[in-house]
Amino acid sequence: MSGTPEGTGSAADSIRSAVTERHPAVSATASPPRAEAERRDYRAAFNAAHLPMAVVDRDGYVVTANQAFAGLLGAEPHELAHQCAADLVDLAAEARTWAAYQEVLRGRQARLRCTRRLKHPDGHSLWTEVTLGPVPGTGDVLLSVADISDRRDLQARLRHLQMHDPVTRLPNRALFFERLSAALEASSYEYGGGTGRIGLCYLDLDGFKAVNDTLGHRVGDRLLTAVAARLTQCADQSGYGRTGGHLVARLGGDEFALLVEDSTGTEQLADLARSVLAALQEPFDLAGQRLSVSASIGVVERATAGTSATGLMQAADTTLYWAKADGKARWTLFDPERNAHRMTRQALSSTLRPAVERGEFALEYQPLVDLESGALRGVEALVRWNHPQFGTLTPNRFIGIAEEDGSIVQLGRWVLRTACRQARRWQIEQPSDAPVFVSVNVAVRQVWDSDLVGDVAEILAETGLAPQLLQLELTESAVMGSAGRPLQALQALSDMGVRIAIDDFGTGYSNLAYLSRLPVSVLKLDGSFVRGFRYEEGTHPNPADETIVEALVQLAHRLGLTVTAECVETAGQAARLRRVGCDTGQGWLYSRAVPPDVIARMIGRQAARSAARSAAGSAAAAASAEQDGPASHPLV
Repeated sequence: MSGTPEGTGSAADSIRSAVTERHPAVSATASPPRAEAERRDYRAAFNAAHLPMAVVDRDGYVVTANQAFAGLLGAEPHELAHQCAADLVDLAAEARTWAAYQEVLRGRQARLRCTRRLKHPDGHSLWTEVTLGPVPGTGDVLLSVADISDRRDLQARLRHLQMHDPVTRLPNRALFFERLSAALEASSYEYGGGTGRIGLCYLDLDGFKAVNDTLGHRVGDRLLTAVAARLTQCADQSGYGRTGGHLVARLGGDEFALLVEDSTGTEQLADLARSVLAALQEPFDLAGQRLSVSASIGVVERATAGTSATGLMQAADTTLYWAKADGKARWTLFDPERNAHRMTRQALSSTLRPAVERGEFALEYQPLVDLESGALRGVEALVRWNHPQFGTLTPNRFIGIAEEDGSIVQLGRWVLRTACRQARRWQIEQPSDAPVFVSVNVAVRQVWDSDLVGDVAEILAETGLAPQLLQLELTESAVMGSAGRPLQALQALSDMGVRIAIDDFGTGYSNLAYLSRLPVSVLKLDGSFVRGFRYEEGTHPNPADETIVEALVQLAHRLGLTVTAECVETAGQAARLRRVGCDTGQGWLYSRAVPPDVIARMIGRQAARSAARSAAGSAAAAASAEQDGPASHPLV
């Protein structure tokens, strides 16, 4: 060893060197007797210092230790000589610290500082900060140990305040995410002993804002505290994992989370959610106030592999929203398929407006056929979205989204202009005595958020289409409640000559008294009535359906309205609708929605048949006149 036992002077020389290096003038001018005196002074200071210190040789053994260091370990200074320093202060507990310590001993690293928890001879534990650094001019290392227990306690108290909610005393959002991230990270490095799964119940209280608004925030805070207590009790009763009980946290406001590490499956989370709902439904007695609350809970349970904290919380938040939307006071389990639909809906919403400008929409047309003659009377324009990612989408996939975000105004204007332009083109290319009209669906928001009357007038003038060849369809629920601006707009359009149709009639308000005061010219019977006309295998149509439809048709005719039946799929349905007086039909019996060129061919064939019938009729009339002429004319 490079050091010698206590009393030989080597340690004193080392300490003296460490001090005199800071004051080179002292060591340079001091005479040998004075230098010896300085060594004694430094040695006395070393031994009397309150900071525990020891000199360690390059092999890691204690050369000498002061009284404070010996007292820290419950020994006498001379008893520590030649002992392994790393064992005394637990430097080998961590591989990284041990490697750094070896580098300091070899002189390759200048300093090491680490925190260690040591056991005091009286039995209590204390936190210490261990520092090692070289003694200049020697190969020895000076080791010092500072008691930082008070500082650690203060830090722990501050951290507790920082990581816990002051109202409920539960872990707050910061601690929750720290624990969640640690659980996911630990699971990714484990190869056994755990389930490899994680679960989360994410909840908020239904109607908590009303409690704050009516009874005040003090009562609201008491309620949150009481809720926290019941959640904690549910978590404790649910069971324990390797890390202890399930973590219950308040994430903010009236939102709480129960984290289940090493979950055993969805059934465990479902049981926990059910117990939480039952516990919260019991009334709360809060200083004379008796309150009843409920909660909505989103439940997520999945494998930790491939799961991130952000992804888990997004799934939980989405599922909580579903629970709210489904009626509150319930728990809902995360459904990947439902979430995929939501994500698709979100993707459509974000790209809908630009899609109109990019020309991704197209129109197809479904024929409206005269039930008596079978002639084509009109077509309904149906919009399709040729989405670059999801393919061709029908209106039920995106019209609702367009109505919600307001893009229905822009899209509706495009549909109206395109349909009118196409109807005028058919009229020019296929002239006939009775040109087909085009029917366009209009959303209520188009009436409220745009100048629909002005748009229609402008488009008709631009395309040259006669107003009588345009029909606008609005749903029954939209038209029946019309008043003010919507009613004025419908009246103005009717006065212009545009036909107004009520779509899906019979499924909404059905305010028949109000019907007579609306500027409506067409009723479109909902397909649910027509489906009742169909013969299924082993069943017969319900006579009541025919009675209802017949009554509606008669009522409409008395009001001067025509009636169109939707969803006509069989000849039998068409025959029965014709028998009760329905005017036109629409459905797969005649045609699905088809591109404009197919409609053009239908119009052409119809015109050809009409011309042929007309020619045949003219020839027959001429032959009859030639035959009867001489007998009827007295001069011949």
